[in-house]
Amino acid sequence: MNENAVIFDLDGTLWDSTSEVAEIWNSVFGKEGISMITVDTVKQCMGKTNEEIGRILFADISEEEQNRIMDLCAEAEVEYFYQYGAVLYNGVRETLEKLHAIYGLYIVSNCQDGYVQAFMHAHELTGYFQDIEMSGRTGKSKGENILLLMQRNHLEKAVYIGDTTGDYNAAKEAGIPFVFAEYGFGDVKDAEYTISNMTQLPECIKKVFGD
Repeated sequence: MNENAVIFDLDGTLWDSTSEVAEIWNSVFGKEGISMITVDTVKQCMGKTNEEIGRILFADISEEEQNRIMDLCAEAEVEYFYQYGAVLYNGVRETLEKLHAIYGLYIVSNCQDGYVQAFMHAHELTGYFQDIEMSGRTGKSKGENILLLMQRNHLEKAVYIGDTTGDYNAAKEAGIPFVFAEYGFGDVKDAEYTISNMTQLPECIKKVFGD
């Protein structure tokens, strides 16, 4: 196998879970007496850590209470997604199959521990990925987690695939190339590489690595 590695963001890159997340959060909020939110609000939160989301949604309550509510949401998400999954973007499974035959595949996400595992289990994708990391497990930033994963797996050349400015900045922090998935939730103006759908990724990766 090629020693080059492809590291993915999850939300907005491999799947769209916003509708499901909105329903899950609203179920929790209803029990807590909190106002309901829309899918658009959830989209604005994607790519952020649960702590950051808590500060955005509940600025008028204590940090302790913000974290308590978001922890409830996180637990409910993992339970739901492990069983039911969400919406894979077009071409994800076929593209992972192609890339897996050539490169090592990994995921780094700003989510709670268990979320990535739920994604892989529900869609039977566990065998495609060699390692994963998430902010909810390490308490580190996305850039730090990319570096952590690269060090742990002795990766010298890697590329990060994501859909937000935060993903772009994380790749810069880690010192690796970035591919912008423009079909996701964000807008990255300075991306050197861009794909409009997942099926374009294999050819894009060849350009990144000079294959």
